[in-house]
Amino acid sequence: METKITVLIVDDHAIVREGIRMILARHGDIEVIGEAENGIQAIEQVEKLSPDVVLMDIALPGLGGLEATL
Repeated sequence: METKITVLIVDDHAIVREGIRMILARHGDIEVIGEAENGIQAIEQVEKLSPDVVLMDIALPGLGGLEATL
């Protein structure tokens, strides 16, 4: 059974999230399991989904990426 790397994409621009999703879809061993548009949503999604990797934008509205990471 193949183990995939699970990824959560966090960016406040939907077009950026979609672009990253499209790039990652080309790799069979990577699965995007969720998206968030701000730091609060990112924390909620990490707790809910437990991704292997979080691609986090630093400049987010409200709670920024750096603060959400801490």
